[in-house]
Amino acid sequence: MGLFRAFRKEQSEPAVFYGALATDSARQLEGYLHLDGVDMLDVGGGPGYFRQVFEERGTSYFALDADVGELSHLGDISPRTVIGSGLELPFADHTFDLCYSSNVLEHVSDPWRMAGEMVRVTKPGGITFISYTVWYSPWGGHETSPWHFLGGQRARERYRKRHGHEPKNKFGESLFPMTVASGLRWAAGQDQADVLDLIPRYNPRSFYWLTRVPLLRELFTWNLVIVLRRR
Repeated sequence: MGLFRAFRKEQSEPAVFYGALATDSARQLEGYLHLDGVDMLDVGGGPGYFRQVFEERGTSYFALDADVGELSHLGDISPRTVIGSGLELPFADHTFDLCYSSNVLEHVSDPWRMAGEMVRVTKPGGITFISYTVWYSPWGGHETSPWHFLGGQRARERYRKRHGHEPKNKFGESLFPMTVASGLRWAAGQDQADVLDLIPRYNPRSFYWLTRVPLLRELFTWNLVIVLRRR
């Protein structure tokens, strides 16, 4: 519940939310591998909210982002940050022990290509951890929510008229409808890694069964986590 409360400040106080999310992510990842000594890539790492948390746990933390403006929000860009596309990661096969991405896939025009790239650069035995915001959840439209339930383009236009400018996350350009079902299909269809978990991120453990119920999972899974171990 603490993470959910922090989530409500994602727009107004991003450091509060992303700091809490980074801490929760490290805790969750420690259930799959020891972070000390791990070479880690954060795809879509943004301005670096996660760097300190992971480096404190002993990782060699590398980040990749396509948006220079986003990267500079916290000051200088780290020399371990690469500017590039998640659709074509500029790294060789089997480079990282851990490839991580949080709340990025919904902003990518070809999300499962990016997911495949993340698996590609993960070492055999390493972990690929992907999470994304589900479109039909209450926050699926991001700052245009809840009007996205009436259509993404309509919600975008309503926001522009109401605020006099475009939303940060523009439907059809930098925000795309992601479903739980598409994540389950991709995970089942890829053949490069074993699926360890498919779980709703912000829900209590007692609600993990949601991913098995077709309609309910789209409405009540705010964020889906896919965890894989590279073969």
